[in-house]
Amino acid sequence: MDWQLLISQLLNGLQLGMLLFLLAAGLTLIFGIMDFINLSHGSFYMIGAFVCATLVERTGSLIASVVIAVVIVFGVGLLVERFVARKLYAHDHLDQVLVTFGLILIFDTLAHLIWGAAGMTIPLPAWLNGQIDIAGVIIPGYRVLIISAGLAVVVGLFFLVTRSRLGMLIRAGASNRTMVTALGVNIDRLYLVVFALGAALAGFAGMLIAPITEASIGMGNEIIIVAFVVVIVGGIGSIKGAFVSAILIGFIDTLGRSYLDDLLSLFLATRYAETAAPALSAMTIYILMASVLAFRPQGLFPPASSMR
Repeated sequence: MDWQLLISQLLNGLQLGMLLFLLAAGLTLIFGIMDFINLSHGSFYMIGAFVCATLVERTGSLIASVVIAVVIVFGVGLLVERFVARKLYAHDHLDQVLVTFGLILIFDTLAHLIWGAAGMTIPLPAWLNGQIDIAGVIIPGYRVLIISAGLAVVVGLFFLVTRSRLGMLIRAGASNRTMVTALGVNIDRLYLVVFALGAALAGFAGMLIAPITEASIGMGNEIIIVAFVVVIVGGIGSIKGAFVSAILIGFIDTLGRSYLDDLLSLFLATRYAETAAPALSAMTIYILMASVLAFRPQGLFPPASSMR
């Protein structure tokens, strides 16, 4: 086995896991606290990428553009919660799914009108465009930044949720919404902040991936499906579960695409193994989700039980 290639693939999986966590963290808080299904969460991922690309084009500074874009996406999240999501909390999940699916179409159309059909690329500054050699393993510098940024967000969310008053209210709202309301907490304000925070995290993930892929219309519509898998496997409303599940799914997806054909070739002819491997690799994370739902329906790390 080529150990250098394996380490490189593991880092690819960790990078994917960090991006999935940024998407799933906000999604699991919104779903766990508000009991709100937001299919349009991936649209914030797209908006973050386009806004950041536009700012980099105007300012030439990636870091400043990311900071400003995070604030802008946070503001977009505030508006969506205040004028759309808040009106749906009392409705059933079908209404939420239909309206938020409509939001996907609206955001995609607005992106087409504002930025055009072609995607936008984000050029990396020279200090991020190099490579790092660690024990003979060549690692792109920008991949290290993505992993580091994801880990920084993990630490920040940990302290926010476990050490701050807002985090206390978030945990209380996830476990007993009725009691939190009865104690005089402004639940509308709490929902507003949590929704906007989730939007900002999704937008930040889009900003991180855009220099590698590009900002494109509908870019969040596929990855949001995987983010929902992360939420379900980890446990709805659990930040710890979202983190562990995102890393696990990142490794499974990356290693499956790289090595599943070699594994199948031990049992099948090479041509059949190469044909079956891509399809089975795409199914792996959904098989994991089905297994978790079968044996542990509440997820791997569920939060305290909610009183709805």
